[in-house]
Amino acid sequence: MGRMLQWLLGQEQAVFRWVNRRRQVPFIDIFFNKITHLGGATATISVTLALVLFAEQPWRKAGLISLIALAVSHLPVAAIKKKYPRLRPYLVLPGTATGENPLTDHSFPSGHSTAIFAAVIPFVLVSPALGFLLIPLALLVAYSRMYLGLHYPSDCLAGALLGTMTAVIVYILS
Repeated sequence: MGRMLQWLLGQEQAVFRWVNRRRQVPFIDIFFNKITHLGGATATISVTLALVLFAEQPWRKAGLISLIALAVSHLPVAAIKKKYPRLRPYLVLPGTATGENPLTDHSFPSGHSTAIFAAVIPFVLVSPALGFLLIPLALLVAYSRMYLGLHYPSDCLAGALLGTMTAVIVYILS
């Protein structure tokens, strides 16, 4: 089992380095430094709250489901980060490129990936055609977290799954 785990960690680090070392074009650096904030608390809470307050149905309900999914999904994020204190890649892997003001809290799972998926999935469930726009947007946010040296691929995958599962459960229960 130890060999398999070491191999998986090596593969994950290789994928991380491949993504993180794409930093050669200033426009792309600026793009990912901006898009990453779409998964942050300010953007996700502001947009979903605005939809709850000002949108017509069915978008108001989708906004409420998103807001609830955001809140609920971050309880396990906080608990997991505390129980499994994984250092961020830029703190572990020499030569990792980072964006401005890198975070110092724990890496697993990605809170930004969790938030963006928790926020967009209810809208995709209400209008599947929106998935062609919102899912790539959410994937770009998750990718940006690796690009900026803040998360490993498994951090982003776990966050995406956690946000998606929470949003689906809240949607079903609503």
